[in-house]
Amino acid sequence: MGEVDNPFFARLWTRMSKREPESVRVLRRENLAGLTGRVLEVGAGTGTNFEFYPDTVDEVVAVEPERRLADIAKQAAERAAVRVTVTTETVEDYASDERFDAVVCSLVLCSVGDPDEVLRQLFSRLRPGGELRYLEHVASTGARAGLQKVVDATVWPRLLGNCHTHRHTERSISAAGFVVDDARRAWMFPKWVPMPVGETAIGRARRP
Repeated sequence: MGEVDNPFFARLWTRMSKREPESVRVLRRENLAGLTGRVLEVGAGTGTNFEFYPDTVDEVVAVEPERRLADIAKQAAERAAVRVTVTTETVEDYASDERFDAVVCSLVLCSVGDPDEVLRQLFSRLRPGGELRYLEHVASTGARAGLQKVVDATVWPRLLGNCHTHRHTERSISAAGFVVDDARRAWMFPKWVPMPVGETAIGRARRP
């Protein structure tokens, strides 16, 4: 699949990541708390997670196929307290057969072409007992679900790097073979704000 070339989204996401609300930063920190060993991070973006990795992590291999975002992530890696290696391969094309102690997905499974296949790939890259940590936009219910379906069918994926807001990501995680040990819903913005990406799922799943 090779590198991703999306200059508009790269510029947009770079600006957005510099202005993340504190509510999002708190969720990022929670998602990474307690990790140990070697970690594979999928869709690292500009490296926003890097500052939140605990010092119990030995190494992070961060996959970011959009080369402009990867360049910024490499700068963030230099400032990180843990060792971070950034690669522009997609997770589907990541060549190493090595196993990881944990895989981290933060706001990325909404944008991959085939989330079910990607999750199967991630399952295979974890050692038995290894964890999937996820913080993802997910399908809502009621009026917000209707809004999600409308934006997914129109301009949202085109403008936001193929982001699809109405995905049943937790269902896909279980279908890939993971056992979900802990999960909850959280809000990035107040519930009254009519944003299709306001609701997220944050959780820990394990390869048996």
